[in-house]
Amino acid sequence: MGTRNLDRRTILKAAGASAATLGLAATTGCGGGSGSGNGTVTIRYSWWGAEERARKINRSIALFERKYPKIKVKTDFQTYDSFWEKFQTQAAGGNPPDVFQNAVTFLRKYDKRGILLDLKPQVDAGNLSLDHFRAGVTKVGEVDGKQLGIPVGSNTMSLVIDKKLFRKAGVEPRPGWTWDEYFKALKTIHDKTRVPGDTGYFTIMYLYDLYLRQNGKAFFTDDGLGFDKADLTEWWTDGLGRVRAGVVTDPKVVQQDKPKSSLSAGHGASEFTWDNFTVRYSAEGDSEYGLAPIPTTDGKHTGQYLASLMLSASARTSHPKEVAQFIDFMVHDPRVGEIMGYDRGILTSTEQFAAYKPADTVNKEIARYEEDTAKAGILGAITPHPSGADTIEAAFLRLGGDLGQGKSKVSDAVKQFFTEAEAAFQA
Repeated sequence: MGTRNLDRRTILKAAGASAATLGLAATTGCGGGSGSGNGTVTIRYSWWGAEERARKINRSIALFERKYPKIKVKTDFQTYDSFWEKFQTQAAGGNPPDVFQNAVTFLRKYDKRGILLDLKPQVDAGNLSLDHFRAGVTKVGEVDGKQLGIPVGSNTMSLVIDKKLFRKAGVEPRPGWTWDEYFKALKTIHDKTRVPGDTGYFTIMYLYDLYLRQNGKAFFTDDGLGFDKADLTEWWTDGLGRVRAGVVTDPKVVQQDKPKSSLSAGHGASEFTWDNFTVRYSAEGDSEYGLAPIPTTDGKHTGQYLASLMLSASARTSHPKEVAQFIDFMVHDPRVGEIMGYDRGILTSTEQFAAYKPADTVNKEIARYEEDTAKAGILGAITPHPSGADTIEAAFLRLGGDLGQGKSKVSDAVKQFFTEAEAAFQA
C-alpha cells in the first residue's frame, strides 16, 4: 500500500532514481517473460520505490537466481506516479510485467480489465504457499474468491507525533482517546507552542475511511461510495474551520514544505500516515518522533485494519509456475526478510518476520505499534476498494487541498468530488 499516505507520490518522487542509475533495464518482450533453448526462462519484475529499495530487491533476486538458475529476473523500477503511468500503458498494450508490486487500491481495477493472474491454482499446485503468514494479511490480496496478490509487508494507519512538542504542551496521547480529546489537544499544542497541532487530517482518504468505519459506515462499498454528501460536507467543513483557527497547518505551507513533510519541517505537531512511513520523519527532521493511537468515536474502536503492499502477476505471463516460485521465495525466504526489513511494511510471513531483528529505535517502535494494535483486538477487515479507487483517492487529496487554500467552497468541492467519483466508477 504512504508523510501521510497520500503524499507517498512526493516521497518517492524525491527519493527515486531512474533504473539506469543502478544499471537496471526495463524489458519489452511480448506476452510476459521469455524463454531460451537451454530451458532458461526470463520473467520481468517491476515495482515503485527509491534507490535503497531497488538495492535490497536486487540483492534478494540474486539469492533467488542462485536457488533457481533456470529462472532469470529482469527488473524495472520507477517513482510511484511513473510506475502506474507506465504500467497502464503496458497493460493496455497487452504487455504488463510478469510480476509487479501492487496495492489494494488497484486490485479490482486491473482484475476488471483481465490483467491479474489468479494465484490460487499455483497454490494448489504447490508452487506458492499461503501458509505461515501473520494473521489476516493474505485476505488483503483476495477479491471475489481469487488470490490476486500476495502481501510482502503490512501496515496500518497511525498518528505520528513530534514528541518534544507534545511534551512541551503537556499532552499525553492514550489508547481510546476520542476525537474531541484529540482536537482539544491540537488547540493546547497550538496555544502553548504556537505550532499547529496537525498537518491536514481532512485530506486523507484512508483516515476518513477509519472515521466512517467508527461510525458504522465506510469510504467504499463493493461498487461505490459508502457515505453521502452530508457526511463529507461535515468532515471538510470541520477541517477547514480548524485551518482557519490555526490548529491545523495552512495547506499553502504544506505545499511549500514539499517534498518534506510539514511535521518534519516543524510546521505541525502530528500527522496521520501508515505506520511504516514513520522512518521518514527521523530522516527529514531534527526532533523526536513517535507513534500514537488513532482517535476514536466511542473510546474503543479505531476502524483500523491491515493494508499491504503485495506482489501480483500478469494473467498474460507465459511462465505462471516460475512467477509463483519467485513470489513464494520473495515472501517466505528468511534471508530476503533480513535484507528488506520494513522497507515495504512489517514483514508478512512468519519466517521473514522472525528473521529480521530491527536494531534502530524507529523500526522497533513500528513493530511494537503494529503488534500492540493487533493484540488490542481492534483490527477489522479491510474496506473493499472498487475499480476507480486510485482516481478517487487522488481527487479527495486534490479537492481537500484546494478547499484549504481557499480555491473553492465546501459545497462546490463536495459536489465536484462526487461527480469525479461517479466518473471513476464508470471508467
